[in-house]
Amino acid sequence: MKPDILYRQSFYIQGGDFINAGKISIQIKKILKEVGLKSDIIYRAAICSYEAEMNVIMYANKAEVEFKITPEDINIIFTDEGKGIGNIDLAMKEGFSTATNEMRELGFGAGMGLPNIKKNADEFRIESEVSKGTKLFIKINLN
Repeated sequence: MKPDILYRQSFYIQGGDFINAGKISIQIKKILKEVGLKSDIIYRAAICSYEAEMNVIMYANKAEVEFKITPEDINIIFTDEGKGIGNIDLAMKEGFSTATNEMRELGFGAGMGLPNIKKNADEFRIESEVSKGTKLFIKINLN
């Protein structure tokens, strides 16, 4: 039996939009606070959503974010249209980055995004196809 969905919302991210970077993760954090979740859960969800959002802004053309809360967990799915990830194992290594010099000058591209998501999510999966895009599945348990 599927769990009840307590809250659901979709967001859209435009690649390259550094001006609005972080706005979606801030909205997710605000929603989780309004729902009354524990601060450690909110913190973990905020890190995951921020890191994924920044990866879209840095590397993809655009993305849709599906965000939902059930009585058991938080699910955040990022589906982007972009370059895709050629080597997921390499991309998961701390410090590995394909950031441009411009991105690094803005303070991004330390190669910690995907490892930080993995550390803070209870379940994390990546599907990617080069020249098509990437899909991140992030789940955080509420218990």
